[in-house]
Amino acid sequence: MSIPVYLITGFLDAGKTSYIQRALNDPDFGAAEKTLVLLCEEGEEEYAADQMAGPNVQFRTVEQESDLTTDFLNQCQKETHAKRIIIEYNGMWQLSSLYNAMPKRWQVYQIILIADASTFPVYLANMRQLVVDKLQDPEVVIFNRISASTDKTELLRPVRMVNRFTNVVYERIDGTIDNEEVKLPLPFDLDAPVIEIDDRDFGLWYIDAMENLDRYIGKTVRFLGYVCQTPRLPKNCFAAGRFAMICCADDVTYFGVACECPNAADFPHRSWVTVEAVVDRGEHEIYNGEGPWLKDARVTPAQPPEEELVSFSL
Repeated sequence: MSIPVYLITGFLDAGKTSYIQRALNDPDFGAAEKTLVLLCEEGEEEYAADQMAGPNVQFRTVEQESDLTTDFLNQCQKETHAKRIIIEYNGMWQLSSLYNAMPKRWQVYQIILIADASTFPVYLANMRQLVVDKLQDPEVVIFNRISASTDKTELLRPVRMVNRFTNVVYERIDGTIDNEEVKLPLPFDLDAPVIEIDDRDFGLWYIDAMENLDRYIGKTVRFLGYVCQTPRLPKNCFAAGRFAMICCADDVTYFGVACECPNAADFPHRSWVTVEAVVDRGEHEIYNGEGPWLKDARVTPAQPPEEELVSFSL
């Protein structure tokens, strides 16, 4: 029988302890179930055992990242007879350290990232690789301490750069949820006969097309792209896209869209082209689901741009 694991990630003082405390206070969370909480960092806030809905919660501290071994985790579970695990993870530790150490019976049921809206941009600017590590897997990202002056688009953009599927929640300082829809600003005209994607704006267009595909269906786009000829795509198709730096110079990723045209094979792998095509939708492994499918593409050879890497900012 598998043991469910609830993984709560985030950086120091982001509010992970408060979030877990609220869950443990809630009778609907299963007060009678024996629960082990693994504490991987010490924040200012402490758990209040007398406020928990049930008496079956025990805590174990993980002092350092190297302590994350399969034997140690097994021992913690056996000592507490826990039927489920909650992990308050240290944001300065790589998630791979935990994943590699997890016992076979442990099964991750949910991953939630808690982020302080006021400090998240600072962490992103100074510890980008660690932030990207935490953004890759969560089903939910909760930005708390949202104020009237918070620019929510600046929070959403890096999330969508890394993870297009996660649900993003904005929690105000008073604990209420801000349900206002957040859309990334666009530097191109969606109502133009041909939507011109400027060379520097490909990253923004890619994020928006993956997030809001419906707004592009049936419209024509034009952009400069780098050709990737791959057998993963059907005949008469290639990927057209750009490389973008996600967290550092060693982590450059190709973002491409499927481009369908009769003479697709005429455009060499790693060449540059200008693509003008009508946007349709398609489901394929290159998207891990659904994404833009460029139909009836008119493709012409082009010169490389001055800056080959693109960004995801205005």
